[in-house]
Amino acid sequence: MLPGFAGKTEFNVKRAAFAATIGNMLEFYDFITYSFFAIEIGRAFFPVHSAYGSLMLSLATFGAGFVTRPIGGIVLGIYSDRVGRRPAMLLSFALMGIAILTIALTPSYAAIGVAAPILVIAARMVQGFALGGEVGPTTAYLIEIAPPKHRALVVAWQPASQGIAAAAGALVGVALSATMAPEALEAYGWRVAFLIGAVCLPFGFWMRRTLPETIEHGDTAAAGAERSNHFTLARRHIRVIALALMIVASGTISTYVTQYMTTYAKNTLHVSPSLAFTVSLVSNALQIGGTLFGGWLADRFGRKPVMVWPQLVRLVLTYPAFLWIVHAPGAPSLLLGFGLLSLIGSLPFTAFYASFTEALPQNIRGGVFATIYAVAIAIFGGTAQLVVTWLLHVSGDPLAPSWYLLLAAIVGVVAMSLLPETAPVKTGRT
Repeated sequence: MLPGFAGKTEFNVKRAAFAATIGNMLEFYDFITYSFFAIEIGRAFFPVHSAYGSLMLSLATFGAGFVTRPIGGIVLGIYSDRVGRRPAMLLSFALMGIAILTIALTPSYAAIGVAAPILVIAARMVQGFALGGEVGPTTAYLIEIAPPKHRALVVAWQPASQGIAAAAGALVGVALSATMAPEALEAYGWRVAFLIGAVCLPFGFWMRRTLPETIEHGDTAAAGAERSNHFTLARRHIRVIALALMIVASGTISTYVTQYMTTYAKNTLHVSPSLAFTVSLVSNALQIGGTLFGGWLADRFGRKPVMVWPQLVRLVLTYPAFLWIVHAPGAPSLLLGFGLLSLIGSLPFTAFYASFTEALPQNIRGGVFATIYAVAIAIFGGTAQLVVTWLLHVSGDPLAPSWYLLLAAIVGVVAMSLLPETAPVKTGRT
């Protein structure tokens, strides 16, 4: 799993990395599953006169989970810096479990009326709070358990776990759409997908309880000074933080537009549900490989080259790939087009995760990373699918998603080029 380590150190790092990222994977599985079944969920909880209106209400509820992400990022991120990574990760995981079960078990609008969408929106907000405080502590934890020369590869399991979650969600979607009638899939099939994630929650919670802690606090006076200096220290790194906000915004637009491709393929390109889910599965599998490969490259050649060059390539290929997909929708164009974009687009962000985390002091990195990540995702991730759906609706142009992806890629590559190099292989620092 983590090549290059030996003996007891290898075992401990592998186990700790697995325990941290399995929780992250399970959380993102359930969060992303919502987007895969946006149409079915919209019909269950938001029955309106038009399919477009139902879908938009469902996607707005998906976006509601992003409203509370910054709050979760600030609260749980700072909590992880002050109390420890493990308590923060356990708390976020428990909250996610409550939200998952609420969404999966809430009766439809037809059964309980307006209480149904209220419960689902509340669960999405709890889910967003939990995920807002998940990424920062997990990424900080992975950096802290990793040997310096392998930090990017170890940290790669953070974004890779999100790709694994998305691939797992797509695999479940493929299986359910292939084995269930459309009426059954709409009635209860999407609930099955959520409950599969819920079944795995006890295992993930148990694994996280076994994690060793990486934060060591001194006496009471030192701890008080640490608390008072948290925001002061963050202000000293404002340039890096601002660049990171731009990069995460770019990455989250790319991620959530890509996850929307299942709905896009079904609604706009009118391909079969099984092909739509297969495209998502293949794209996410390639993204996982690209993420890990990007971490390996970033440890050997530095963070900046791995951030900038693949982003430039993706910038060049995005519009031609969408042209091919739109004019010849089918398995070849969808699998190769979206797959190639996913593979290339996944390379830079492992290097970014490592670079940004290395640039921050340990006693603020959990809170700062979580807050920046959550704020960017709340603004741009929570609106990405709404923006794309709106662009498709008002323009009538199936190429509309590529416009948003191109804009995001330009912002990302400019910010990445301005980040400092932090790789030990380049700087000599550990």
